[in-house]
Amino acid sequence: MAKTQLGARVDEDVAELAKKRAADLGLSIGDYLARLVQDDASGLRERAVDAAARFLSEHQTIFDGAEDAQQPRSARGAHAA
Repeated sequence: MAKTQLGARVDEDVAELAKKRAADLGLSIGDYLARLVQDDASGLRERAVDAAARFLSEHQTIFDGAEDAQQPRSARGAHAA
């Protein structure tokens, strides 16, 4: 497939984050950005976010119980006024 070069200006922190994430995945910056665009265009990212939201919604009581169990006994049931 033929490739073309794009230029974009982003904040330095965004550029550093992109470089680190690409390296974590073993990808070049170009391949990483291409993957992000393809995932976005295919709706993959939206479906993943929706699935995560459904999972959290369905299992919220389990997470709440685990969080309560980690609090010291004196703090349980105490609420700020």
